[in-house]
Amino acid sequence: MRIAIFGAGSWGTALAVTLAPHARVTLWARRSEAAATMRRTRHNPTYLPDAALPEATCVTSDLREAARKADLWVIATPSQAVRSLAEQLAPFVRPSLMAVSVAKGIENDTLLTPTQVLADVLPGPGEGGLPPERLGAVYGPSHAEEVAARLPTTVVAAAPALGVAECVQEAFMTPRLRVYANTDLVGVEVAGSVKNVLAIAAGISDGAGWGDNAKAALLTRGLAEIRRLGCAMGARSETFAGLAGIGDVIVTCTSRHSRNRALGQQIGEGRSLPEIEATMDMVAEGVRTTASARELAARHDVDMPITEAVHAVLFEGADPAGRVEALMTREAKREVRFAGHGGMGERERG
Repeated sequence: MRIAIFGAGSWGTALAVTLAPHARVTLWARRSEAAATMRRTRHNPTYLPDAALPEATCVTSDLREAARKADLWVIATPSQAVRSLAEQLAPFVRPSLMAVSVAKGIENDTLLTPTQVLADVLPGPGEGGLPPERLGAVYGPSHAEEVAARLPTTVVAAAPALGVAECVQEAFMTPRLRVYANTDLVGVEVAGSVKNVLAIAAGISDGAGWGDNAKAALLTRGLAEIRRLGCAMGARSETFAGLAGIGDVIVTCTSRHSRNRALGQQIGEGRSLPEIEATMDMVAEGVRTTASARELAARHDVDMPITEAVHAVLFEGADPAGRVEALMTREAKREVRFAGHGGMGERERG
């Protein structure tokens, strides 16, 4: 298969490294000077300096060249840049194409997931373009540094049509990258995107020194509120117990590689968001997704107290210790609600 990866950040580069032995891969970089450096040195010094790009990988800044020669597009830009990229790619869409997002986030202005943005921008079947069932996502616990080093990793390929999910599964599967197929696209995208908010909360907990008990509670109750939001948006509950849900929560909230956890830790240690972001080369998707998730919760009447607390700390100047106190002294709740007992059959509250 001919695969074009759009976005030469750490994740796009890692995918180019791991997929190149099994497919014809083109890696597109937005800046021509970055593409030239990678072609010459076979390394990405800014985002993934220790990984060597295989000689067979084509690196280009020519969007037309990358788009027209591929059977599968992989969208690997930051989530807030997906719309701009899709607008540039629109002229090159054709019905036989598949497009897969590996961007994790929720667009701020529209509250759309990355594949929903693609569907909104790219020509559809009525215009001789891409059928919506040929859009998918690949998410899961997959830090770029470990994927590029070919450490064992497992992810999920999601698309509305099982056949498309299985095609993506086959395209991404390698001896060190195991892929499962899933048809719950909205569940996979919500789980994999909003978990970055939870990673910021976990980092704040680490930075403030609140201990393992508090962090375990944040992860558990945070995943419950992500599931509530996803199910309100039409997702299946079991997806949140899978790789895009609990799997990605575990790795993103605990790993030294996690940008979102690291950002949260610095906030917990007393630094401000503008101060932290000014020193970062890469995007911490959870910051912008926090605002989107909070708006989605209001739209769907879903209780998300941890997301609300992270939003208050990031954007309203709230003191992290005060928000923990507020969470700990909320009205007492049942852990699990059942249909017929004021629970999930009606509306689960956090």
